[in-house]
Amino acid sequence: MTVITINLLPHRELKRAQRRRDFYVLSGLFAGAGAAIVLLVGAIISGYVAVQQSRNEFIKQENAALDKQIAEVAQLKQEIDALRERQQAVENLQTDRNIPVYLFTELVNQVPEGIYLRSFKQEGLKVTLTGLAQSNERVSELLRNLANNSSYIEKPNLIEIKVSQQQSRRGSRLFDFSLDMLLKRPVVEAPEKPGAAKKRSVPVTPAAQ
Repeated sequence: MTVITINLLPHRELKRAQRRRDFYVLSGLFAGAGAAIVLLVGAIISGYVAVQQSRNEFIKQENAALDKQIAEVAQLKQEIDALRERQQAVENLQTDRNIPVYLFTELVNQVPEGIYLRSFKQEGLKVTLTGLAQSNERVSELLRNLANNSSYIEKPNLIEIKVSQQQSRRGSRLFDFSLDMLLKRPVVEAPEKPGAAKKRSVPVTPAAQ
């Protein structure tokens, strides 16, 4: 005997409920997958940002170190320049000590006859002379000698010349004059470096006649 089973439950409602459950499950799966993807992408971006920040910090530290080195180099350059200036000042002082000797030697050699020096004043490298001359020509000769024949005097300049109230022993008139000039520092040759090769003079053999 065959038993016939009759489903009295509403099958449409059951299918609809099943589809609703399937939709919720799939929605949850998609939402979970989307959240996982967002978290993964966020983690990757955060990693890139952290690496870039680390690089930026490294570059910042290196720039700070370079700035410090540049400041030290600039300070060393200033110290070297100051030492060079001091060395030059010392060399100038040593050279200037001999300038009066050069000046007196030049005056002895360049002052012509008929010129009588009375005083001179030195301010740095500028020297002012005053004296008596037998004529204007003697003063002109003195200026030419100082300008052309002296190795330590340059730019002689006549300041004033006028008839003096004094007279020579013979009763001829004299001329008061004053002039200034500049002294040239002798050129100090730099010492040869150790081990520098010295130049040798090669004798020339005369050609056979």
